[in-house]
Amino acid sequence: MLNFLPGPVIGGISLALYVLNTLFWCGILFFLALLKLAGPSEKWRNLCNMLLNTVANCWISCNNANMALTKKITWDVRGIENLDPKEWYLVLSNHQSWVDILVLQKVFHRKVPFLKFFLKKELIWVPVLGLAWWALEFPFMKRYTKEYLDRHPQHKGKDLEITRRACERFKKLPISVMNFVEGTRFTPHKHRKQGSPYMNLLRPKAGGVAFVLSAMGRQLHLILNVTILYPCGVKSFWQFICAKTNEVVVRVEALPITGDLIGDYAGDPEFRDRFQEWLNAVWLEKDLAIEEFSRERRKAA
Repeated sequence: MLNFLPGPVIGGISLALYVLNTLFWCGILFFLALLKLAGPSEKWRNLCNMLLNTVANCWISCNNANMALTKKITWDVRGIENLDPKEWYLVLSNHQSWVDILVLQKVFHRKVPFLKFFLKKELIWVPVLGLAWWALEFPFMKRYTKEYLDRHPQHKGKDLEITRRACERFKKLPISVMNFVEGTRFTPHKHRKQGSPYMNLLRPKAGGVAFVLSAMGRQLHLILNVTILYPCGVKSFWQFICAKTNEVVVRVEALPITGDLIGDYAGDPEFRDRFQEWLNAVWLEKDLAIEEFSRERRKAA
């Protein structure tokens, strides 16, 4: 434990360890990805994908060890007791910081299959990591504004087509499909601009979730509804690795996948309305739970 050192020193050590760990495992990832591309059969590609996921889990194990070495964090996690790394899951979460990804990877490590995120297309250009995400078959999404789609209607539905193709690949090995449902990180400015009806959350985007359920619903085991809280305030990645976060709270609620959650979101207006109503209700419960937690903490302070 290095938490006795000054914050910037801890941050420098932690960042160096993250970089070295990433470079080491990404070298292996890239080699396996090339072998997969050269492979003659689907069986060969599935074997390579299994090895790629194993390497990615080793990468996360080392990142978690880095976190334990350089930070003293109290983890308050509930709801992960009966999960199975051999099942398929859809993971939905609120989103406040890039730190959320490290939190989710730590909390679910070897509890569920490797988490795969839907990423903005621009992130493929992130040095080293962009190629690693590509090698691991993370789906890259091109997000269009409503104004852009009004001017270029031919691009409507392209994001759902990318989701469909990704889901077909996800059926071959147990996987956890991760979706930050709000589509972006929460900030007070975005909250005001959106006119969000929630106190602590942005509006959830239902289309991607509905399409994953439509494509994979009968294969998915459960929906994991995750709420991440930082009682001492949301920190940036740099603040986090400088040990400015001393407590993380995570609540996981397992939701069943019932038949009424599977349907034609794009083509059936009635189903679309029902699905949006269901997701909005889930988000309202999450918002009230965050508010209740904050209220209890203020009373205890």
